[in-house]
Amino acid sequence: MRNAMTDIYAHGLDPCEANHAALTPLGFLERAASVYPDHPAVIDGGAQKTWSEIDLRCRRLASALIEHGIRKNDTVAVLAPNSLAAYECHFAVPMAGAVLNTINTRLDAATIAFILEHGEAKAFLVDASLADVARAALQKTAGNAKPLVIDIEVEDDANAPVGSATYAQLLAGGDRHFQWQPPADEWDAISLNYTSGTTGDPKGVVYHHRGAYLNALSNIVGWQMPHHPVYLWTLPMFHCNGWCFPWSLAAVAGVNVCLRRVEAAAIYHAIAEHRVTHFCGAPVIMGMVINAADRERRDFTHTVNMMTAAAPPPAAVLAEMETRGFRVTHVYGLTETYGPAVICAWQDRWNTLPVADQARKNARQGVRYHALEGLNVLDPETMQPVERDGETIGEAMFRGNIVMKGYLKNPGSTARAFAGGWFHSGDLGVIHPDNYLQLKDRSKDIIISGGENISSIEVEDCLYRHPDIVEAAVVARPDQKWGETPCAFVRAVDGAALTGQQVIDHCRDNLAHYKAPRTVVFTELPKTSTGKVQKFKLREMAAKL
Repeated sequence: MRNAMTDIYAHGLDPCEANHAALTPLGFLERAASVYPDHPAVIDGGAQKTWSEIDLRCRRLASALIEHGIRKNDTVAVLAPNSLAAYECHFAVPMAGAVLNTINTRLDAATIAFILEHGEAKAFLVDASLADVARAALQKTAGNAKPLVIDIEVEDDANAPVGSATYAQLLAGGDRHFQWQPPADEWDAISLNYTSGTTGDPKGVVYHHRGAYLNALSNIVGWQMPHHPVYLWTLPMFHCNGWCFPWSLAAVAGVNVCLRRVEAAAIYHAIAEHRVTHFCGAPVIMGMVINAADRERRDFTHTVNMMTAAAPPPAAVLAEMETRGFRVTHVYGLTETYGPAVICAWQDRWNTLPVADQARKNARQGVRYHALEGLNVLDPETMQPVERDGETIGEAMFRGNIVMKGYLKNPGSTARAFAGGWFHSGDLGVIHPDNYLQLKDRSKDIIISGGENISSIEVEDCLYRHPDIVEAAVVARPDQKWGETPCAFVRAVDGAALTGQQVIDHCRDNLAHYKAPRTVVFTELPKTSTGKVQKFKLREMAAKL
């Protein structure tokens, strides 16, 4: 009898077209255009588009990409600042069945060339302001890795075009009646995001439609976003697909206010002129807001919500933001977790605490997102949870639908990252008795400067290429504005007249400028008995500088 009762749910209740559909965030745009067709969707300088216009333009772009030979699972790379085109590509590229690869606009030509080759980009859309670095990158790619290049025009930009067609021409030639098809499988790839190369060449992190859909909704629920928020793009859209917020904003039919250059005056202007309600960014953005000059500030009377991540924000900075009319939500995640996957969920009982104590609570990373199935701090050797005492350190690990598919063409790294059935973040932390995660250190020597990850290994490799440098090691130096900056410890060739500025200039000539050391110290490097550089001693020295 028990088996018969169990089997009643196993027959005649199969999924079909009427009761099952693959999850994809692309449907958020279709709904916004249908329900709120005339509501403003994107403001990019003097250009303003409604949701029905964005939907039409994305359909045109998707059909045009297909006409130009883009097929399912082809990679379409985009090098552009926060802009109308960058936003539209988050929908149009996957509408064409392709995979979106947004590239960090601060990278050097060699790294961009590596990404284009490794991701096997079939198309490359380039903002006119970045034409020079894109051209240099294309010259560095192998002969069989030459994608279709499309120029995204920018008003008053005099740079020579790179591609064979323009973004406007693509839209004009596209089919306004194009009917895009949802993915047959929600596990299909929707985007490709490259890490910052913490152990050498960047790794390609692959997202799927299901994860993008779920994390987009988790953003809304976790942040308690209302319908029609006004969202300011201070966070780069190239970073973890803007933490999935391009899709979140479509789900709530918000207004996307694009900032091509993120500066204090522009932030305050947008808040005052457009009544911005939400924006995201690293703690460096909070520094811009707090330290803005009087001439850069604008008065506003409404509360502005900020979501911050990357380096843990100092409690004093959080407290100062609150006094200036900004309500800060602290989140934590990685490229491998679609951006934010942990949130410092606010507790009403904290409201009675002094502001400084509230800020200390809010400086912790927090608890799992609604769409994250598992978050814990485990001993990486035994894979057992550590004591929830706020003191016992282990590795923060993740599990669930908003963990990446894996690393593109890198099964070894994927297997290591997923060992034991958990995603290993590489970040060390503790769990407090109230179940809130707090990070304490990083198991890798990652430097997080202004929200961007910098590989100490990559910078050291560059330093070693200087003929007058014998030994070099790079660690993070605390910085009030950027959170951290690279600090290089160097031993020069005996008798060499090498200056710190020459070392910095050498790195700036061979790396993206933000990766170059801000500080150079000439010294003997402390080592273990086996010759390994003791970086913890260097970090102590850097902190005292």
